[in-house]
Amino acid sequence: MCIAVSYKTKSHYFGRNLDLDYSYNEKVLITPRNYVFKFHCKPSLKHHFAMIGAGIVAQDYPLYFDAVNECGLCAAVLNFPEYAVYHEEKNGRDNIAPYEFIPWILSQCKTVDEANNLIKNMSMLNRQFSSRLPLTPQHFMVSDKDKSIVVEPLKDGLKIYDNPVGVLSNSPPFDFHMLNLISYLGVTPEEPHNTFSKKIQLKPYCRGMGMLGIPGDFSSASRFVKCAYTKLNSYCGESEEESVSQFFHILTSVEQQKGCVSIGDDSYETTVYSSCCNTKTGVYYYTTYNNRQITAVDMHKDDLNSNKIIAYPFITNQNILFQN
Repeated sequence: MCIAVSYKTKSHYFGRNLDLDYSYNEKVLITPRNYVFKFHCKPSLKHHFAMIGAGIVAQDYPLYFDAVNECGLCAAVLNFPEYAVYHEEKNGRDNIAPYEFIPWILSQCKTVDEANNLIKNMSMLNRQFSSRLPLTPQHFMVSDKDKSIVVEPLKDGLKIYDNPVGVLSNSPPFDFHMLNLISYLGVTPEEPHNTFSKKIQLKPYCRGMGMLGIPGDFSSASRFVKCAYTKLNSYCGESEEESVSQFFHILTSVEQQKGCVSIGDDSYETTVYSSCCNTKTGVYYYTTYNNRQITAVDMHKDDLNSNKIIAYPFITNQNILFQN
């Protein structure tokens, strides 16, 4: 289970929770402009936009879970079980394997509108990366500072949805999540008023009762609602420190604690990492389940004209600051 968020204060921020019962030993990856991106069915890209994000490197290929390019365009991949359908190669289409989606879009596009035009001619190719990294069901969120879209590979092809909420979780499809929000029309950050009956006086007995009805479980539908409510009602100053802090608070509202979601055999799903990237500055912030300290990597402090992937292992040991 995962969540992705696009959030704007003075700057624009994009990030996600990666929720799994295991770790891929993720790293912060920087792909410079002259790294050669190879694709199954398309010519290689020798020169492209640089990008930074989280993922793993396999066979000298960056497999991104989320990333931001130097122009401020962002993308994240999330689990989409029971619904994702991939197809064999189609003539006249850009046949792109799921693991190629983020490189294909972020290497060439500056904005969501440009990405949208590229995606319209795309078919999601039924190809796995390797026998050790087989296909998984996935859907995607693509954002810039002005808008977001959701891209879902379904039986009848790719569906592209405008995403006015700037949030995405897992299955069901995005149109269900948007319809489901209607069930929570009455929630409010304000003190609620009595609409139960004019014949009886009812008053709140504590703060926060306007949120009664917001779900708190870890299902994808509930996390979508909780995160959307938290993000859309979020109040934040414009400084970098306030914005980054608030972004992580939004993600924390739907993080998973070890023990709450059992996979069996003493295995539990947790929020493996949370990320937040300033899409203008290219600074990628992250925390991990065992390290709550925010760590940052600035893509512009590395050589973006290189042809080699740059990787920074996640710092996963807890860092505690003693004040005395």
